[in-house]
Amino acid sequence: MFLVVLRRSGPQWDSSRPLEEQSDWPAHASFMDGLVDAGFIVLGGPLADEHRVAHVVEAESDDAVRATFARDPWSETHLRVDTIDPWTIRLDGRHA
Repeated sequence: MFLVVLRRSGPQWDSSRPLEEQSDWPAHASFMDGLVDAGFIVLGGPLADEHRVAHVVEAESDDAVRATFARDPWSETHLRVDTIDPWTIRLDGRHA
């Protein structure tokens, strides 16, 4: 099942610094790269306001998503899960 996850900046997010200069960036980046390599994250990245991040994930449930993101070094400090919504993909032009 595909789910769309919106994560929002947490209390330790420093809006005066770019993403790559946030505290614990190397650990967070490594963790996220591992989720991509494992096939959990299909697409992801920050939205224009730079306080929200959207991820398309492949997971069995909301609980599985929350448990996975709870292992992120930025969990609840720099990023919090805001919403998780199931997504039915009816159109996919990536392979056209």
